[in-house]
Amino acid sequence: MERLLVAVKRVAIRNQARGALIVGLRGVGKTVLLDRILAEVEEEGHVTVRLEAPEHRSLPSLLAPELRIALLQLSKEERSRELAQRGLRALAGFAKSLKVKFGDLEVGIDLEPEAGLADNGDLEHDLTALLQAAGQAAAADDKALVLLIDELQYVPEEQLASLIVALHRCAQKKLPVLLIGAGLPQLRAQMGKAKSYAERLFEFPEIGPLSEEAVADALRKPITEGGADITAEAVRLVFEKTEGYAYFVQEWGKQIWDVAELSPIGVPDVENASDLVVASLDESFFLVRFDRCTPSEKRYLRAMAELGPGPHRSGDIAQLLNRDVRQLGKTRNDLITKGMIWSPGHGDTAFTVPLFDQFLKRIIRDQDWAREN
Repeated sequence: MERLLVAVKRVAIRNQARGALIVGLRGVGKTVLLDRILAEVEEEGHVTVRLEAPEHRSLPSLLAPELRIALLQLSKEERSRELAQRGLRALAGFAKSLKVKFGDLEVGIDLEPEAGLADNGDLEHDLTALLQAAGQAAAADDKALVLLIDELQYVPEEQLASLIVALHRCAQKKLPVLLIGAGLPQLRAQMGKAKSYAERLFEFPEIGPLSEEAVADALRKPITEGGADITAEAVRLVFEKTEGYAYFVQEWGKQIWDVAELSPIGVPDVENASDLVVASLDESFFLVRFDRCTPSEKRYLRAMAELGPGPHRSGDIAQLLNRDVRQLGKTRNDLITKGMIWSPGHGDTAFTVPLFDQFLKRIIRDQDWAREN
């Protein structure tokens, strides 16, 4: 957070700074961190655009309405009013020219488009012109324009490439526009594939499991504030069960607090909470992702689980399913697109959801799971 806030301050005074794309598995706290950064940046007085990129939505449709709000905010300041209104005219041209190409693009702009400004109908060109216009308005008010985009791995490659080009041009012109994004581990490869120079524009800090010391703090602080205590043995057991993943630590903390009757909370309380935790995680964390998969995708995931936490060789998964690797290529690619798995190396496959192998073994016990229906 400190490093990123320094980067925001640097671009605000027209110095060079790299944006950041925070990567990690599900449940490690990427979104929470992104929102904390958002709060800090806004407290410093800068302008933010906060997006979450779901599947099957275009980047222009997500960006346009939020950028409109940012430009309206800048238009209230005397120093940036004229340039902010030009930015709004650029946005009007952007929306009008790309509405047909991206059918989900809808944004209401009171101003008329400016001919030749972000209205070519080419996303790379128009997005570059739009972010430059917005950056000029922010610069006039000595502010940074910070784009905070979550689930960035869902943005299609062509649109991702256009965003990288636009940010690169803004950096070349020393305009105060910065991207701080978050996504699954495959985002690093996706950015490099979209534009080879992406690694020069961004840092890729990786968020992983918490240390045992951090888990102890996460449990002990709220418990102490509640007037109770927890034993070191209980903390160690929670750490072992959660493997340090933040969301799971949070769920365990809630459930052991609810079941414990006396202080200090001990190992028996952790054990007594186990069934509640597993049921809660299955329903709120695992099932919502698993239910999006087709039967063939579920079999692929179950085969991975049979092999353990992973990562696994694609050939080993195919062997369990009695299929050729090439026959399973589409299934694997579809699961990567859905954000269920990723490839940490050529031919390797890993879950994006921690402890997913344990869930799959609980939910699919039938020994005939590998057979086609």
